[in-house]
Amino acid sequence: MSEPVLTLKDVSKTYTSSSEKLTILRNISFSVEAGKILVITGESGSGKSTLLNLIGGLDSPSSGTIEAGRYNVGALREEELTRYRRNVLGLVFQFHYLLREFTALENIMLPALIAGLSRGEAWEKAEALIADVGLSERREHYPPTLSGGERQRIAVARALVNDPLLVLADEPTGNLDEGNSRMVEALLFSVVRKHGKTLVLVTHDRQLAGQGDTHYILHNGELVSP
Repeated sequence: MSEPVLTLKDVSKTYTSSSEKLTILRNISFSVEAGKILVITGESGSGKSTLLNLIGGLDSPSSGTIEAGRYNVGALREEELTRYRRNVLGLVFQFHYLLREFTALENIMLPALIAGLSRGEAWEKAEALIADVGLSERREHYPPTLSGGERQRIAVARALVNDPLLVLADEPTGNLDEGNSRMVEALLFSVVRKHGKTLVLVTHDRQLAGQGDTHYILHNGELVSP
């Protein structure tokens, strides 16, 4: 067995206000080995996005530890979090967050340029990835001229441009119709597997569960086997 890329140990998240204490996640523990795909399903409000926010360093656990690569995520300061997100993570969201004023290819290149690659290196990586998602002929098109499915395929390519250890996908087809959803899902899984990436995908769509290597259900803040 390979070393895990991601390990959570007894992770809980509680929000406290003056009037109440609300526990969203309770004692979540799992690990994901390199190159494997974990699918976590659950209804809306079950804590799926909260879990990804903790792994992504957008929030801190109330207790427990999250280790991704060489990082103890919950203990990172802001500058370290920036390095962690840049060097370890690729992110695919429900909304594509492409920049309207840049072409499809330029949107894929941007994270690589921010990470310090030369324009030539970033262009070469982006060209290979836009081919992987089947949109080479749309490289010079701007996001408003792309379909919803095409925009999300560009977002998948962008998530991989910095060669991340770990890809996090939060309801990546939630804004698409049935046909585009199935196409983007198939492409996400195939591209991630082609590049040997580790993927954690959270979704309410049970049809995706069988496409991963491991499946858990998040129910009332607790992780259970199906």
